[in-house]
Amino acid sequence: MDHTRRKVVAGLGLVGLETLISPLIKKVAASSAMTSLGGKTGEGTCPFRLAVINDEITQDFERACQIVSVDFGLRWIELRSMWNKNVTDLSAKEIEDARKILEEHKLQVTDIASPLFKTDWPGAPRSSQSEKRDQFRADFDANAQDKLLERCISLCKSFNTDRIRCFDYWRLDDQKPYRAAINAKLQQAAERCTKDNLVLLLENEMSCNTATGEEAAAVLNAIPNKNFMLNWDPGNAAALGSTPYPIGYQLLPKDRIGHCHCKDAVGKPDHKYDWAPVGAGIVDWVGQLQSLQRDGFHYAVSLETHWKGGGTPEASTRISMDGLKKTLAKAGISC
Repeated sequence: MDHTRRKVVAGLGLVGLETLISPLIKKVAASSAMTSLGGKTGEGTCPFRLAVINDEITQDFERACQIVSVDFGLRWIELRSMWNKNVTDLSAKEIEDARKILEEHKLQVTDIASPLFKTDWPGAPRSSQSEKRDQFRADFDANAQDKLLERCISLCKSFNTDRIRCFDYWRLDDQKPYRAAINAKLQQAAERCTKDNLVLLLENEMSCNTATGEEAAAVLNAIPNKNFMLNWDPGNAAALGSTPYPIGYQLLPKDRIGHCHCKDAVGKPDHKYDWAPVGAGIVDWVGQLQSLQRDGFHYAVSLETHWKGGGTPEASTRISMDGLKKTLAKAGISC
């Protein structure tokens, strides 16, 4: 299965999707010059830390923060790359500049969205996913992972967050011979994070060895460390053909979900998948958000747009954020 990020509108043959998106693009274009008034969205009422991954908007970090804070009315942002650098490659001066921008816009950081363990597992056959995916301006081989973890721990202190996102190596055709060793490496990393009271978040990612709710549940069961939690991404699970909600979600230990990425996917005639604005795809986000609230989840729900149909990353993110807020409203959640 080819998991490369493709343009969603052209060639999908999905009746109604383009019709749905077109007026949203016009609406965003008409309102982009307006300044939002009033307080932060959902201030004091939203059960989640509603956020956006900064580089899904733009590499201009100050511009991204302005949009998240002023236009979207949020208090939280997720850090992955900025100024054409992965967050783990920022210089001391760039870190300080970023801190000042965050303070100016009164934004808090949900987590360091690092590329930790997004590499080939040593000694295993080379994964078909190796180096084919967008690594968001990061390229760290297997030998650099321990050093990368220490860098992420340092960044948590710099940006006053307690969470580091990680993966579990590029997806193998048969991971069974290596699964126990991979789990041991994740366990070791979680124990290191525990020493600094940090949480290691494993993202289910379709190009890595944990992609679905079913696979995530198995890994969480194998690694009981309370500082090892899941970055639940229903869109990634859907892109691999599973049903993230309700099926995958039902299997997850709810007290081990420490972060949630929000994006949507659509089916294509060739039985593959592509990205869509939140609420315009196959993920039951209304049900998923209602269940997260019911189950006491109170960490970040972070928009990871991925969809490119708005013409620019900023426009696409504006449209998808509009879809997310409408979906929250449909779920009866005030944010």
